[in-house]
Amino acid sequence: MSTQHLSEQEIIRREKLQELQKLGIDPYPAPLYPVNITAEKIKQEYKGEENKADFADVCLAGRIMAFRDMGKASFAKIQDSTGTIQVYIKRDEICPGEDKTLYDKVWKHLIDIGDIVGVKGYVFTTKTGETSIHVTELTFLTKSLKPLPIVKEKDGETFDAVTDPEFRYRQRYVDLIINPTVKDTFLKRSQLINTIRDYLNAQGALEVDTPVLQAIPGGAAARPFITHHNALDVPFYLRIANELYLKRLIVGGFDWVYEFSRNFRNEGMDRTHNPEFTVLEWYTAYKDYFWMMEITEQLFEKIANTLHNTTKVQVGEKEIDFKAPFRRISIYDAIKEHTGFDVSNMNESELREVCKKLNIHTEASMGKGKLIDELFGEKCEMHYIQPTFIIDYPVEMSPLTKKHRSKAGLVERFELMVNGKEIANAYSELNDPIDQRERFEEQAELLKRGDDEAMYIDNDFLRALEYGMPPTSGIGIGIDRLVMLMTNQPSIQDVLLFPQMRPEKTGE
Repeated sequence: MSTQHLSEQEIIRREKLQELQKLGIDPYPAPLYPVNITAEKIKQEYKGEENKADFADVCLAGRIMAFRDMGKASFAKIQDSTGTIQVYIKRDEICPGEDKTLYDKVWKHLIDIGDIVGVKGYVFTTKTGETSIHVTELTFLTKSLKPLPIVKEKDGETFDAVTDPEFRYRQRYVDLIINPTVKDTFLKRSQLINTIRDYLNAQGALEVDTPVLQAIPGGAAARPFITHHNALDVPFYLRIANELYLKRLIVGGFDWVYEFSRNFRNEGMDRTHNPEFTVLEWYTAYKDYFWMMEITEQLFEKIANTLHNTTKVQVGEKEIDFKAPFRRISIYDAIKEHTGFDVSNMNESELREVCKKLNIHTEASMGKGKLIDELFGEKCEMHYIQPTFIIDYPVEMSPLTKKHRSKAGLVERFELMVNGKEIANAYSELNDPIDQRERFEEQAELLKRGDDEAMYIDNDFLRALEYGMPPTSGIGIGIDRLVMLMTNQPSIQDVLLFPQMRPEKTGE
């Protein structure tokens, strides 16, 4: 066994591993171990003399996080998936015969913090009032060959926690072990997704799956990841959105479909952007964007209540209230409110001049829609802390959206802004195949001008529209950003179990 690149502690642990094997103890035994309880259940339900008979034969497994040697007896902390609990180990009880090797040799000298053990025994309360397990049988389950970072705990409070993001995101498995609040974030993420799924299913929506590998990266304005399909010998793209496939299903006769879509966009990374992210999209026939705003308000209010038992959620130093209804304001009015410029009737050159006056950087490839988007993004969106629907976008910004029924040059679209960021984007969907083709062709011209986020022409989707798609409303909700809000996390990396990282530097 090479020890060239191992630390002193790692070398010692490997020596202990060999000692265990010499004693006939398998450091990695078969996985079956008859666990019948959790640390959380014991702490919540054990009432002392009142119900101690119910806890007279418990079996628990977990990782050793601390121990205190008292000679012929020891206390230790064991952490399972639900939390930590104290165990009391007495030499003569786990070694009832003359052979005391399990205690004197294995427990005291060959077991380390981070090792995984199984314990059987009964629950009791110590003289200091701590609920604990009195161990009568100890089983070695896994030897840990790397030492855990040391995290101190006193009176239930954790301090000296590991906070280095590079370590935490790259070695999330260790982060989950040593930082107790991290697991709670991901439990809440799962609870949030299940709340949405239960809500949509109760409304009659159908969950579906659509392709991740796509011949044309459609449904959004974004730069795709490109790959190659060897069997077909053609380029393919990781999806930037699932919108056009879900609309095909509306054409096919489904009234309401949804998907939690893992999307990929070959763009920048920062505290609110990750190249791989999760979006919920749904499309509902015979509905419009007014209906969609009401449903979205109801859903967000339900999520807040489910996770926090209130509509008010603490996000940093701000309290955000998800109580419906939310404020509504047009994008033109929002720009006027925060810049003083009425851009509603401006052409491309006039918009470019406004951007110049406001010190907003622009590119020659940007058309009218991109310029308005820059204006709103740079000067407006950060002001919308409480949930606000930004509505009625110019047609140039929304190539997949139905034209407004009463306002020329606009489309029936909203973005939901919360805490200064877009959380959801919704339309009354464009179902006119001739209009859609013209807008795709306008996007193709932007591609020629160098806009690598402009949309491709999807001829199969146009063919589907020609068969007839009923009036439809659709929405996309950024799940990662929503989880950030609902769990009070400042960075998208804190709500992704394994965020993208630069390749790890290796070497001696």
